[in-house]
Amino acid sequence: QLHLVQSGGGWVQPGGSLRLSCAAPGFFSGDYVIGWFRPGRWKEREGFSCISSTDSSTYYSDSVKGRFTISGDRAKDTVYLQMNNLKPDDTALYFCGVMPLMSDVETLCTRVEFGSWGQGTQVTVSS
Repeated sequence: QLHLVQSGGGWVQPGGSLRLSCAAPGFFSGDYVIGWFRPGRWKEREGFSCISSTDSSTYYSDSVKGRFTISGDRAKDTVYLQMNNLKPDDTALYFCGVMPLMSDVETLCTRVEFGSWGQGTQVTVSS
């Protein structure tokens, strides 16, 4: 099972930017999906941005589309989340999670419970 270690986060004013990192040794050597999660309306954690290790296919929820970008560095086995134009509603404890690539990225990101998580990192957006 992959071990995820998060870094980044912090405090930023509305409209500002932050970048989160999720180091996952072995991610790009196998068939996995890594997703970024925060509390959702109907779930304790809801995936809003996910990426596949095989072809870098991505998914974004409507709430972050156009503002956030998920990417990966194969040499570092690390997935990043670039967060731009941050809003107060983005304030949350953010987690990265990983699961085997068993379906398409959107299905896994939105409908499947992930089982392995990073430690979480706080993002606070306020003036």
